[in-house]
Amino acid sequence: MRDNYLTIKEFAIDELVISKSRFIAHAARAENETEALSFIQQIKQEHRSATHNCSAYIIGEHNQIQKANDDGEPSGTAGVPILDVLKKQQLQDTVIVITRYFGGIKLGAGGLVRAYGKATTLGIAAAGVVERRQHVKMKVVADYTLLGKLENNIRNSSYLLEEILYTEGVEFHVFVPAEEEQTFINWMTELSNGQTKISCLERLFLQFDRT
Repeated sequence: MRDNYLTIKEFAIDELVISKSRFIAHAARAENETEALSFIQQIKQEHRSATHNCSAYIIGEHNQIQKANDDGEPSGTAGVPILDVLKKQQLQDTVIVITRYFGGIKLGAGGLVRAYGKATTLGIAAAGVVERRQHVKMKVVADYTLLGKLENNIRNSSYLLEEILYTEGVEFHVFVPAEEEQTFINWMTELSNGQTKISCLERLFLQFDRT
């Protein structure tokens, strides 16, 4: 499983007008290349009458899939600037499509690069950026005599208590940053004087807004 990484929060659209040309930014998350290509095709269908639908995406744990498409704009003036913004913001599993409706005034190569870069930045801002952090979901089983002590300590800690189940014993489900798994186990063991059973239920990512 990959380390913590940045991606966009949700699908979003934003646009700007430069020299009468409309640049409409569409931003989406894509977990794989198939999803990215499907999204690009969807936008192209929605904007069939547009002059250009330029795109770029970065996919994979190690950014191993990176593609950019100028869709008829001069080479390197659209897809690459979109991709450059994704790289600069260190986003993964993200796809951007910039739709351009030509307004009759040529922008030149430099103007196009700036326009597509700015539109991409607007699209990302509209979607929002989140950090996905690797966690382990821990199960802590204890006797009911430890309920109050363990619950109070967990709730007052930085760990996220998902739920408490009341069966033959009391069962806590707690989200713990992956790098703190052993620290959490040691802490629970110390608090309970070794009277808990602790196990890992699953490994997953939790999502946090970037501040």
